[in-house]
Amino acid sequence: MITGADLPDTIPVFPLPGALLLPRARLPLHIFEPRYLAMVEDVMKTPERLIGMIQPYETPSGEMRLHDIGCAGRLTAFSETEDGRYMITLAGVSRFRIRREVEGFTPYRRCAVDWSGFERDRGAVEADPGMRRDHFLKLLARFFDEQGLQTDWENLREAEDELLINSLSMLCPFDCEERQALLEAPDLPGRRETLVTLIEFALRGGSGEERMQ
Repeated sequence: MITGADLPDTIPVFPLPGALLLPRARLPLHIFEPRYLAMVEDVMKTPERLIGMIQPYETPSGEMRLHDIGCAGRLTAFSETEDGRYMITLAGVSRFRIRREVEGFTPYRRCAVDWSGFERDRGAVEADPGMRRDHFLKLLARFFDEQGLQTDWENLREAEDELLINSLSMLCPFDCEERQALLEAPDLPGRRETLVTLIEFALRGGSGEERMQ
């Protein structure tokens, strides 16, 4: 397990729209761009093996920027295809806040980051004692039915609070800004409340932009 003392000041970042990683969750990734193949190779040489997942966004002027907060994952699984692509899995370690982008000679982006304020991410699995699971699952069933999604409802009913909420946050078809709101929720109950709000607005036919206002 990586402790706060083990976290580096600078990490490579992977700006991937729509890809959400949360602490203690796992994110499979298919790597094929040359710059990110180089990133994976470099990361595997470090003791922490961390990659920072971050959401990019477009400003009104058309400039692409990075959100301030992302989540770093430890590379825990790796395989290479016959044509040179990588299949990797990241295990979520901790959120971070970008301090500044670091200039250098790597083809991928690196950032100086601040881990403070996210100590909860590196602690014990969270619970959500205020969740009314039956009510939540009924709401979720309506959302899945409208979206044409299927799931194993028995596993959902038996899943621990954190696994249930974080898995749904990562897998449900939300847009980038909605995923960023789920990432930035301060704790598990806050993430569940954000998730419920997004589902309720989707069921009312609200657009992604309307849901985040």
